[in-house]
Amino acid sequence: MRSAIYTGEVVHARMRPRSHRLHYRVFCLLLDLDELPRLDLKLLGIERAGIFGFRARDHGDRHMPLRQWAAQLVAEAGIDWDGTRIELLCYPRLFGFVFNPLSVYFCYGQAGEVQAILYEVHNTHGERHTYVMPARPDAGGVVRHEARKSFFVSPFMPMDCLYRFRILPPGDGVGVSILENDADGLLLTASFTGQRRELSDRNLLRLLLRYPLMTLKVVAGIHYEALKLLLKGVRFLDWHAARRRIDHSAPMRAEAPVTEPAE
Repeated sequence: MRSAIYTGEVVHARMRPRSHRLHYRVFCLLLDLDELPRLDLKLLGIERAGIFGFRARDHGDRHMPLRQWAAQLVAEAGIDWDGTRIELLCYPRLFGFVFNPLSVYFCYGQAGEVQAILYEVHNTHGERHTYVMPARPDAGGVVRHEARKSFFVSPFMPMDCLYRFRILPPGDGVGVSILENDADGLLLTASFTGQRRELSDRNLLRLLLRYPLMTLKVVAGIHYEALKLLLKGVRFLDWHAARRRIDHSAPMRAEAPVTEPAE
């Protein structure tokens, strides 16, 4: 079974106008979308109630099957992908609740190589946007690319920014690192690194005992860290002005990379 659990740590560090850093332990599921109908676990409900759960409507456009939606975005971006399989890295539902700031789709070819990566970003206003990138791993298996920011995420972060991604696709470990730069240089770093565990009821029970309220903690942490930024003197940006600069009539459109992947 390709589906798995990844346990690890999320780290965020803000550079300006006040330095700020956070880190917390989390776990993610890596779900092979073709395996979903065959996952038979007591603690993980696929499109049904469960202590842990996954529902396709938490992702994609809510109108077409998740695999079909992802494949369509890859095709719209003009990326050469043979459609072999897709694996999704995301937080699971826990007691029916989930919030995924970022979900990552890895699109694999027949030879087992990553050919495309989709970054599905969620904000706390219930909106989603997906950046779609070709994947050309370097000799070490790392994928690097860039994209201009085109989706409002945080009231503390400007829109005129450039994302730089460094991705280690899932294996024994997984790594997702994002650098956010504005005109003055590096503004924010965010990363998740995790180690692979078997997706089993035994391991899910262990995670439940260790992280009983993880999904609630993610949302609570966002608001708690926002409060600390305000206390440090960092002010809200004009959310409405930022939204006016974004075309939300097609929030799931594919995004082409700004540059070729850096080697």
